[in-house]
Amino acid sequence: MVTNTSGKKKTAVARATVRDGEGRVRINSQPVELVEPELAKLKMLEPFRIAGEDLRSDIDIDVTVDGGGFAGQADAVRTAIARSIVEHENDAELRDAFMEFDRSLLVNDVRQRESKKWGGPGARARYQKSYR
Repeated sequence: MVTNTSGKKKTAVARATVRDGEGRVRINSQPVELVEPELAKLKMLEPFRIAGEDLRSDIDIDVTVDGGGFAGQADAVRTAIARSIVEHENDAELRDAFMEFDRSLLVNDVRQRESKKWGGPGARARYQKSYR
């Protein structure tokens, strides 16, 4: 059985494909063990700590991620992996465990950057003025 899911954070979009296999997790065709920085790797593998490492040995996950920075990509991958595990296993208890731990494991973060306006260097900041 093959399951496709996605996860988003800011401008990063991750698409995950899960199939039965022997426990390989690949991020952009690269083993997750080679992902740098270490913080991003730990973030990406968080769903397996909740679901249990024994589940990881039964499935292969291929993730493609683009856009954003390393932290946004890590969060997007984390969401995509968690969603794909829940959909592949079809387990309500696992879904509840993910939601109890952190809602963002299953729900995309919809926050986006506020666009820049005229009269200032950013969205809210205004240019300074002086009279003398």
